[in-house]
Amino acid sequence: MNTFTVKAYGAESTTADLKEMNIERRDVTSKDVEIEILYCGVCHSDLHTARNDWGGTIYPAVPGHEIVGRITKVGSEVTKFKVGDLAGVGCIVDSCGHCNSCKHDLEQYCENGFTGTYNGKDEHLGGHTFGGYSQKVVVDSHHVLKVPENLDLAAVAPLLCAGITTWSPLKHWNVGPNSKVAVVGLGGLGHMAIKLAKGLGAEVTLFSRTPGKTEDAKQLGADHVIISTDEAQMDSVKGKFDVIIDTVPYVHDVNPYVTTLNINGTHVLVGYLGGLEPILNTVPMILGRKSVAGSVIGGIAETQEMLDFCGEHNIVSEIEMIKMKDINEAYERMLKSDVRYRFVIDMQSL
Repeated sequence: MNTFTVKAYGAESTTADLKEMNIERRDVTSKDVEIEILYCGVCHSDLHTARNDWGGTIYPAVPGHEIVGRITKVGSEVTKFKVGDLAGVGCIVDSCGHCNSCKHDLEQYCENGFTGTYNGKDEHLGGHTFGGYSQKVVVDSHHVLKVPENLDLAAVAPLLCAGITTWSPLKHWNVGPNSKVAVVGLGGLGHMAIKLAKGLGAEVTLFSRTPGKTEDAKQLGADHVIISTDEAQMDSVKGKFDVIIDTVPYVHDVNPYVTTLNINGTHVLVGYLGGLEPILNTVPMILGRKSVAGSVIGGIAETQEMLDFCGEHNIVSEIEMIKMKDINEAYERMLKSDVRYRFVIDMQSL
């Protein structure tokens, strides 16, 4: 298969800073589109992968799975896109297409394992996939999204991970105008959960450990803010919520939140992978038919639904634009939660 070379930014090892490098992209096949990348969001997953925090990173690693750009080439069988169209690519660039999950537009749960936009198995060139910290990307057109023309393109980029990660559970648990939704944590995921839940018509509450985020939460659309370290405030919302979207990315105690669920309510973990500490207390779950569940990103159709909804309701992420050369500093700031609320790279700076 023919290839071409593009500039990218990636890490050569666990401890290395990201730096400029060259990578190979495949020429478009009949089903592919080639995208010139205009903007790429910066996700915590990028940092975890670059530093091998989860294990299994293959180097060189080029992160980036919140990609917005314009199509520069289309394959002969592609009918959904044309040259010049705006396009987006999220966390998935390929899936088997024939398992039960894929047949039901749930590519994120592909039973044969979806191909991640970076650090996935490259079925075309061999080796592993490279992400959006690069000039161009070539992707099977089924896994490419149409981006609404009316939105701020840079602020659209984080919708392709942070947006769909929170949209998918909101839709799965049927959030609408009569729903009472709480969000735990006000970061990249949390601020999108507030915006999207409010857009769906829900009454939205933020759980925060400190009062300092109250004003921001209200500006984003939250109706209420509960300080989770205040026992009286927590008692005031016992049995209230239909759905809780928990975006906290580290081990934490979910038990106090479970008690705030209504009968049949569900606490959904979207930000943390791993064991819960302290141990989950099943008493309020059993006595109130409450659930603790998990959710990850969304399928292609659901992601397109989310983008269309955001286009109709003018919903985008709150972002801070950076240049590609500033990515290492951005990673350090992310570790300190020093971003409001998502970094986006202007890829023209590469």
